[in-house]
Amino acid sequence: MKNFRFDKVYNIITEKVEGWLTDFFEMLPNLFVAIIVFIVFYFFAKLIKSLTIKGLKRVSQNFSLNYLIAVTLYVTTLLIGIFIAFDILDLEKTLTSLLAGLGILGLAFSLAFQDTATNFVSGVFLAIRTPIKIGDIVEIHDIMGTVQRINLRATEIETFQGTLVVIPNKNVFQNPIFNYTHTGRRRIDLEGRVSYQADLEEVRDIALKAIAKIDSVSKETAPIFQFDEFGESGVEFVIKAWVTDLLQPKFLETQHQIIIAIKKAFDENNIAIPLAIRTIKFDANDKEIGRKAFERKAEE
Repeated sequence: MKNFRFDKVYNIITEKVEGWLTDFFEMLPNLFVAIIVFIVFYFFAKLIKSLTIKGLKRVSQNFSLNYLIAVTLYVTTLLIGIFIAFDILDLEKTLTSLLAGLGILGLAFSLAFQDTATNFVSGVFLAIRTPIKIGDIVEIHDIMGTVQRINLRATEIETFQGTLVVIPNKNVFQNPIFNYTHTGRRRIDLEGRVSYQADLEEVRDIALKAIAKIDSVSKETAPIFQFDEFGESGVEFVIKAWVTDLLQPKFLETQHQIIIAIKKAFDENNIAIPLAIRTIKFDANDKEIGRKAFERKAEE
């Protein structure tokens, strides 16, 4: 403690602070210019993002892809502004170290949030390929409904029961997608049976005539009536009819009308729709077991 000189320490600290202040005031003009450059590039990037979204809306209805392109241009412009600002401040080495650190941090985050990254990449591919779009009637991962929203993380589907289901894009991308809207038409497939005593050609003609009277059944593509197989209680048939309205309520209403029309036409022409028949045989032992069980139940 005897050799400690306070004035020497004070001089060292003073020289350091004065050096820092001198460097700061010398850098002050460059700092001011760098801040101005960053602010200009920030607003310029926002302007580019806004104009890109508006411009792409005129040529593309894919909102997710439009937004992805706009955000990419926004981030690119902003990074250019940051690079120029650091260059003005002569901090190229600092920027290099910062980018290296961000690379390591990004790797750590990608491992920690692997599912999020997978959903994002899947969202990018869905935006580019556009297998579905807003308003489509789809079935994905055993969930059927209308697409309400598509973003880079998840796809939102409203079921016909009014439930909103959020499906991660990873599941959308990796599973089969049944798009009932993409082709612009939907088909109703109905199965039925008639008795073996019926005239099959007459059955076919009566059914097709009844279906033709329904307005919502397509007139461009004729309905198909096919006998399928000889069933246990009758001859099995299938009806295939295209509908003009793709919306689910109208689709179900048309199916409802077809069933009523065919049943009414069959009744008017004395065509029977047989029930499934099962024949059960009992031997003597089964009868005895059944009798004892009945008596025991009666006693209880």
